[in-house]
Amino acid sequence: MMACGPIKGIKMDFDMLGLAPRLVAALAEQNITKPTPIQKQAIPHAMNGRDVMGLAQTGTGKTAAFGLPLLHALMKAGSKPAPRTVRGLVLAPTRELAKQITDNLRAFTKGSHLKVGLVVGGQSINSQINMLGRGADLLIATPGRLIDLLDRRSVSLGDTHFLVLDEADQMLDMGFIHALRRIAPLLSDDRQTMLFSATMPKQMAELAAAYLTNPVRVEAAPPGKVADKITQSVHFVPQAGKTELLIELLDSHRDELALVFARTKHGAEKLMKKIDTAGFATASIHGNKSQGQRDRAIRQFKEGTVRVLVATDVAARGIDIPDVKHVYNFDLPNVAENYIHRIGRTARAGAAGRAIAFCSADEAESLRAIEKVVSFKLPVAGGRPWQVEKPDAKTKNGGPSRRRRRPSGRGNKVRRAA
Repeated sequence: MMACGPIKGIKMDFDMLGLAPRLVAALAEQNITKPTPIQKQAIPHAMNGRDVMGLAQTGTGKTAAFGLPLLHALMKAGSKPAPRTVRGLVLAPTRELAKQITDNLRAFTKGSHLKVGLVVGGQSINSQINMLGRGADLLIATPGRLIDLLDRRSVSLGDTHFLVLDEADQMLDMGFIHALRRIAPLLSDDRQTMLFSATMPKQMAELAAAYLTNPVRVEAAPPGKVADKITQSVHFVPQAGKTELLIELLDSHRDELALVFARTKHGAEKLMKKIDTAGFATASIHGNKSQGQRDRAIRQFKEGTVRVLVATDVAARGIDIPDVKHVYNFDLPNVAENYIHRIGRTARAGAAGRAIAFCSADEAESLRAIEKVVSFKLPVAGGRPWQVEKPDAKTKNGGPSRRRRRPSGRGNKVRRAA
């Protein structure tokens, strides 16, 4: 049974949570003094050694919610890791998210003896093997690269007493459950496990039951809830008219950062080239890009030399750039919950932002699924809604009905609403 143990209605600073003074000082150097709701709820339980299941929307400080108590425990232990061992492990579904977590935790440990390592695909495995040869206090990894290193016997997890599964819902979506089943049994039986997610699909309860022991459930926002300061809207537009509409909207805010999501790698690259031809400083990130190209694109976007970044869902949980003002869903996601993660790239850390969705006729059902997740109909900014007509299961005389021809060979019949 999951216990609910949030600490509500209490004003506190980080030093009131009992964190190591070095961590509190590192936070103060970054002008971080007030814990966010998810941090306020999760940190005390984690520091008491409890397994934690945390639910919170993106941009609410989940990394510090699990990272600070984990680093506190590693500092308190005092011992150094043996060669090829790690004492704590954080698994993340994408390279971008893993790097973001690593950067944040290294900032918290600056000046301490703790060694924070990163292993992801797309980078030299030999340099990662050399790093692990010296041991790491905390390792942030993507599951695929970690398994490669385990198969090479470059790392042992027998001394790993802390496990964090970050963005666990996306791990499920991306099929990493099979990798987790290989990795988890290799860790110490005496371990503390924390699971953090922005949404709560049904499989999450099964995942928690399998890998967490009597977890405390903490929740800063209902699953599917997005930041209050995100203004959402939808344009109903034929697929062929999307690019023209996007360029028109981008032109209205040329000096502000915009993130554009496409469904496929090929589509993202093709769209990026069209936006670039229209005179915008543009870059793209997707699975066909090398890690160096992806890192460079995100760096340029963060610095503002690139104003428009076109991405597939590989970036939906790995970009933490406070200045992103606009998120465009050029293609609606196939998985409705991914809409939450995409638009969570704006309105970071209390800022305001806009999320604009484009819906073609073939995407009408995808929009309905998204609206079910967010629990309201997106305001219409342009065009007339597509109307989905579902055929009846039976005709009036009880016989089988004739199914109407489906556009593009998929979905139900769609036409413009009157």
